[in-house]
Amino acid sequence: MVSKLDPEARRAARRALAEAAERGELRLPGAVRAMRRALGLNQEEFGRLFKLTRRQISELENAAGDPKLSTLTRIARAFGMGVGFVPTSTPSRDE
Repeated sequence: MVSKLDPEARRAARRALAEAAERGELRLPGAVRAMRRALGLNQEEFGRLFKLTRRQISELENAAGDPKLSTLTRIARAFGMGVGFVPTSTPSRDE
């Protein structure tokens, strides 16, 4: 099933994605799903863009796979992002 979004909905989804990234709230597997939905594509179509199978996309979205850094980097770059480490909690002042 293809989830085709109208142009305004795609813009809003991309804006929300960028804002979540700026706040440091974008995490796998939600990031891949949000990126795919921001384009209005199903898993198969999104996979084709990045030379991945629908199953690989599903595994990414469900934290079931073990993707290569190069795969994540290729997807992130398409959205003007990079892959990196982010804190999971605020460190105490003593650390």
